[in-house]
Amino acid sequence: MGTVFSLDVRGGAPAAVRAALEEAVAGLHRVDEVFSTYREDSQISRLARGELTVGECDLEVAEVLELAAEAERISDGWFSPRHRGRLDPTGIVKGWATERAARRLAAAGATGVSVNGGGDVQVLGAPGAGRPWRVGVSDPLRPGGLAAVVSAAGAEELAVATSGTAERGDHIVDPRTGRSAVTDLVAVTVVAPRLTWADCWATAAFAMGSREGLRWLESLPDVEGLLITAGDAVRCTGGLAARLG
Repeated sequence: MGTVFSLDVRGGAPAAVRAALEEAVAGLHRVDEVFSTYREDSQISRLARGELTVGECDLEVAEVLELAAEAERISDGWFSPRHRGRLDPTGIVKGWATERAARRLAAAGATGVSVNGGGDVQVLGAPGAGRPWRVGVSDPLRPGGLAAVVSAAGAEELAVATSGTAERGDHIVDPRTGRSAVTDLVAVTVVAPRLTWADCWATAAFAMGSREGLRWLESLPDVEGLLITAGDAVRCTGGLAARLG
């Protein structure tokens, strides 16, 4: 997936957690093999060329494409599993794979799990008694600085996903034009229970721009957002303050 993953696992029976950790890492490598658009022999590349049908692919391909279609519907087309007319579910795969790895570890008995996939984070449980997971949000205009710190206090599951131009430049596409999104934003961070959706919503809101993106995020249940414009203006949803600390 062209990025680095880190996993922080607390509690549980050591043997069971270690086995789940090995499975989770193997699963991430398998996701890259199946979904990478940079691999000519990946199932998603072959599917895009018409060499395979969805039914001939791993079951996870149909699952991801169904989730991507749901994200496209909810975002009114601002999230798309296509790139310049070609099948490309990249915008949902990383969040989905990261969340799946975290849940695999929790199911094995880990009491606290944090999986970071290229800066997008899924946390489950807690790192210790009375200690919540805390996730720093990078400041896109001040390298090395933090724009905010999100706390998972009181939540059994929480995800933090950011889309923007700071790390990868203008890579987010406006699905209506097929070209790079023209927006006043440099970053959108979304806080939600599940990283699969947080990742999609951050991408869609970024493409919308600050005004429409904020309005749309406010309409989604259990979702909060932090939007930073190129002019260093910060806009956030009404409930975000309760998640900072």
